[in-house]
Amino acid sequence: MMESWVRFSAQSQAKERVFRAAQYACTLLGYTLQKGGARVELLNTIKQLEAHMSLTRKLMRLGNSAEALQAAKRTVHLSDCVLRLCITVAHLNRAMYFACDNVLWAGKTGLLPELDQNKWSQRSFRYYLFALILNLARDVYDIRLLMDRESRSSAAKSFNSSPSPLTPSPENGGEFPLTPCPLPALPVISARLNQQIQLLITVLRSNPPLLLDLLKNLCDVFIPLDRLGLYPTGSGFVGACGLTSSVLSILTIVHPWLKLKP
Repeated sequence: MMESWVRFSAQSQAKERVFRAAQYACTLLGYTLQKGGARVELLNTIKQLEAHMSLTRKLMRLGNSAEALQAAKRTVHLSDCVLRLCITVAHLNRAMYFACDNVLWAGKTGLLPELDQNKWSQRSFRYYLFALILNLARDVYDIRLLMDRESRSSAAKSFNSSPSPLTPSPENGGEFPLTPCPLPALPVISARLNQQIQLLITVLRSNPPLLLDLLKNLCDVFIPLDRLGLYPTGSGFVGACGLTSSVLSILTIVHPWLKLKP
């Protein structure tokens, strides 16, 4: 019974992601055609199609609020306090976002004709933004942990492979090596920055799930920022970000090992 429900939930998520990709593809296409001087009738047709995609997605997400609450119950027992805080509160914000989304669906379908849709839309995007910020904080925390681990591992390998500084060698004439002169501050900072960048690249390349989750959250965060007017970017950029994050989400469903856990 549980396996059937998990399979059904995964299929529903995959369908919702496909509709999401189609919705933001319509957004991007409408922006491109508008810039190209397309006919008003064609632009209206694409906007209507985008609206239908959005409404269908809201229908598919009617049960997602309860699923987000169940996910919060599972993550509240994580041993790492930072991960526990970020992931659990993110799930709670997602639950509130989906609840507001359900109310909006009721308003758009005529079940709540007097609903202030603009107010509820702004409210839902605020919860969505909070959830994404917490997801990004979790990604940064994971990256910091992995970078520290990789740095300690590299330092241990370098220490084991290099000769002892107290051991006389032909290079220092059989005497203890002299203390090197301190380097100028700017080259030292540049070298450390380059080392950190190389370390970050190494960590992300060796952890595809973390890389995909980071890219997906970075793309998604511009959507509520634009909708709330905090950082307007335009429909073209929003459409491109939404389409990209949707494709990345579909990848994590098709290949479950790419999904970041927990």
